[in-house]
Amino acid sequence: MDRRVDRKGCDNGSGVHSAKGRDLQEFTFIGQSPAFESVLETVEAIACRKCSVIISGETGVGKEMVARHIHLRGERAENVFVPVDCTTLTGQLFESQLFGHVKGAFTGAVDDTLGFFRAADGGTIFLDEIGEIPLELQAKLLRVLQEERVVPLGATKSYPINVRVVCASNQDLQQMVRDGEFRADLYYRLNVVSVEVPPLRERKEDILLLAGYFLRNQVEFYGEPEKQLGEDICELLENYSWPGNVRELANAMERAYVLSEGSAIKTAALPFEIIISEQKAYPKHELPTLDEVKRRIITETLEFTGGRKLKAAEILGVERRKLNRLIEKLNISMTQKKTDA
Repeated sequence: MDRRVDRKGCDNGSGVHSAKGRDLQEFTFIGQSPAFESVLETVEAIACRKCSVIISGETGVGKEMVARHIHLRGERAENVFVPVDCTTLTGQLFESQLFGHVKGAFTGAVDDTLGFFRAADGGTIFLDEIGEIPLELQAKLLRVLQEERVVPLGATKSYPINVRVVCASNQDLQQMVRDGEFRADLYYRLNVVSVEVPPLRERKEDILLLAGYFLRNQVEFYGEPEKQLGEDICELLENYSWPGNVRELANAMERAYVLSEGSAIKTAALPFEIIISEQKAYPKHELPTLDEVKRRIITETLEFTGGRKLKAAEILGVERRKLNRLIEKLNISMTQKKTDA
C-alpha cells in the first residue's frame, strides 16, 4: 500500500503521508515499505483514542515523528502538541517543568508557571526518553496520570488536566522493569498500546524515497537547483546499514548536496563511512586492506575536486598536512591533477 494521506484522506500513491494541525502547516511522514505501513496502520487505529502509547525504536528512527502523526490524525489535532525531553528532568526541575510552580516556591521562582502538563491541556504531551526519568520521581508522574490532576510545586490547589500521553524510549522498558530501574505500575499505565518503529536497515524500500525528500528540502532551503542521485549512489545508500537511521540519512543528504557541484550528487561528497561500506568490487575472500580503502577514497575525492587538495581535505574532514602525508604514504599519483596550495 503506497499512498498519500491527509486530513481529508487524499491518496496519490507517493508514499508521503501528511496531515495538518491547527497552524495549517503540512506534516510529512514518509515511507512505503511493509514495515512502515505496519506502523502507519497501528497509528491510524489508535489516533482517535485517548489511550497512552509507548513508541520504541533505535535512536534516529523518527519516534517523535510517529508521535506527531498520532496527534495530527486524532481528534486533538487542532490543539497543542507539547514535546518534553525527559533527559533534562531531575529533582526540583522535574516537578517545576512538568507540573508548574507558584511564585516563591523556590529561589528564582519569581512568577507562577503552568508546566508542560497544563500547557498541553486539551492536546498531547510527548514524553521523549521516558526511561531517563529517575526512579524516585516516577511515582509523582504516575499519580498525575492516574488522577488527571496536577499540583504545581509550592501550591496546595490541584488543577484538572485533559491530556493525551505519548511516550518514547530507545531503551527496553520491560527489561528496566525487571531490573528495578522503572516502576512496573507506571509502565503498565503508559503501555496501553506499543508501537515499535523499525530501523532504516529493515525498511530499505524507504531509503531512496527519504533521500529524495531530503534533497528536495535542500533545494527549497538553499534556493538552488535540484541535484540527482546516480545509480551507483543509490546502490550505496540502499546497501548501507544506517546505524543513525533516518536522522543520519537526512544529514548525509544535506552534506552531499552542499558539497556536490553541478546537477549530480558526487560519490565523494557522501560521508566517509558510507563510501567505505561499499565492497562490491571485492570478492568476499579478497577483502581490501585498510590502505587500499584509503587510497581509493582519497583518489576518488581528488578526482572529484580536480586535484584541489585543500578542497579534498575539507570533504574528507582531515587537515591539509595530514592529507599530504597520506598521499605520500599511499603512493597516490598526482599526475594530471591540480595541486593547489
